[in-house]
Amino acid sequence: MPNSNAKFHRGGREASRRQLVSRSLQSAQHCLEEQDFGTAYAHYLLVLNLAPELKPSIKETFQFTLFKWAEELDSLARVQDLFNCYEQALELYPNDEVICNSMGEHLFRMGFRDEAAGYFHKAVKLNPDFADAKENFYRVANWLVERWHFIMLNDAKRNLTYLKAIEKAVRSGCSSVLDIGTGTGILSMFAKKAGASCVYACELSKTMYELARDVVAANNMEREIKLLHLKSLDIEIPKHMPERVSLVVTETVDAGLFGEGIVESLIHAWEHLLLQPK
Repeated sequence: MPNSNAKFHRGGREASRRQLVSRSLQSAQHCLEEQDFGTAYAHYLLVLNLAPELKPSIKETFQFTLFKWAEELDSLARVQDLFNCYEQALELYPNDEVICNSMGEHLFRMGFRDEAAGYFHKAVKLNPDFADAKENFYRVANWLVERWHFIMLNDAKRNLTYLKAIEKAVRSGCSSVLDIGTGTGILSMFAKKAGASCVYACELSKTMYELARDVVAANNMEREIKLLHLKSLDIEIPKHMPERVSLVVTETVDAGLFGEGIVESLIHAWEHLLLQPK
């Protein structure tokens, strides 16, 4: 008898769940017809939390509702509510490139370009053929990656000079290296190719950090170079690196030398991250 009662209660709960899901779906559809996107969005959230098995079948309708409600929130300057909606949506559909791209577009319009680049980059990773996301990522990258960076990367003479200097330092016994402001990761890769046993690279910009990860992976060095999305001033031993390094390299030599605190970073590296001469 107790087992029968338990089955009856479980059956009753399941029937109630299905009934609530059905009513909420009907209400959501009615709200869409009335262009009450906020209420429709709330109903779809309830449905997806109660019946996650419906995610594939209602994904496109949920996306449409989310985007329409986000437009309204944006027009009302309800920024936090807008971001909350996208966070809820990404909890339900964490690998949805369309939602990631849309979140990035809102962030970009609001001036959060570095954060926007992260969402565009994720969308492209999820779907390399997603043309809108690729266009958005390249557009925001043009804002974030300074023109001088491309000029330096294509300066063969400069690159060869850095490579020779790093090779000389590694051959002289500098086996562990920290690259401050790694950018694309080129100096870190020079150090690894020169024979350094441990290479660390820090980069504050989220966009450049993601770019460095891609470049390092494309060169099959993702297991040999540890990338840190940090300011060098925030690096702690042994939390981020097990011990001090024997060589620090950096390439931040434009106006960022003062504006981004590179002088302070180098002083910090010398005092806290670099092995001191005996």
